[in-house]
Amino acid sequence: MGEALGNLRYVDIGINLTDPVFRGLYHGTQRHENDFDDVLQRAFDVGCKKFMITGSDLAESEHAIEIAKAHPGVCYATVGVHPCSANHFDTHPGGPSTLLSALGDLAKKAKESGEAVAFGEIGLDYDRLFLTPKDQQLKYFEAQLEVAIQVQLPLFLHSRAASEDFERLLGAKLPQLPRKGLVHSFTGTIGEMQRLVELGLDIGVNGCSMKTEENIQVVRQIPLEHLQIETDGPWCEMRPSHASAKFLKDVAPLPKAVKKEKWSKGSMVKGRNEPASIPHVAHAIAQIKGISVEEVCEAAWNNSIKMFGLGEKAAEADT
Repeated sequence: MGEALGNLRYVDIGINLTDPVFRGLYHGTQRHENDFDDVLQRAFDVGCKKFMITGSDLAESEHAIEIAKAHPGVCYATVGVHPCSANHFDTHPGGPSTLLSALGDLAKKAKESGEAVAFGEIGLDYDRLFLTPKDQQLKYFEAQLEVAIQVQLPLFLHSRAASEDFERLLGAKLPQLPRKGLVHSFTGTIGEMQRLVELGLDIGVNGCSMKTEENIQVVRQIPLEHLQIETDGPWCEMRPSHASAKFLKDVAPLPKAVKKEKWSKGSMVKGRNEPASIPHVAHAIAQIKGISVEEVCEAAWNNSIKMFGLGEKAAEADT
């Protein structure tokens, strides 16, 4: 069973630690002192041992790698351009090919030095076409999949309201990626989830994945061998209005959260989700599935290590 019961360990596979709010900066204004180290410490205190920091464009991917370098063995980075930022390819000073080359070079170098463990966050988002139109999203998702194949990193994926195109493009490329990848912050249907699992992908679950009763039914069906867990902080916090709330009745409460204007050292910030909330994600999944939280944590940990490495050896039972 790995670690003893009660000694739970977590990987937060989707955490946006490059976001300025984790340094006390909100919309360009310093509202409280930089509490980045406190955010990490609160996560350590609940058993969160590894963090995968999401890269959403070239600059954020570089920033994620810098944080990984500053916290070796604990923080790791993804490298890629989010579908909502895919217009960066056409606005890049050197054009699309220059940006693709820069991403590839960054990913290759950071993979070799141990900081980058996935290519992403890439994918399709048809809910927010006002940010980047469909044709640009499709073109640069496909182009970035080619880069991931060259670098041989597993994928960190985003899909919203685009399952048909998403599955079609992935289906053509995944045979060239032995470790496949993960669809993070999953909010799709049972059918979509099952088709992604058939492609060999894992499913990332966070607070946004358990908002509605339909979401709960999907989480109940995710095979444990394809489950990973995340907070997606500072977003996707679990709220009392969500369908998941009824599965958290017996869970230890989070540290006190205050409005950012009232912040004092040791407090969480209202509306700013952070990795310390990851036990709530795991406990809700366990209650939904009717299994122990130890089983959820053990499976998710092993799946994350098997796919992304994260400086650990995969469990002996895994082949």
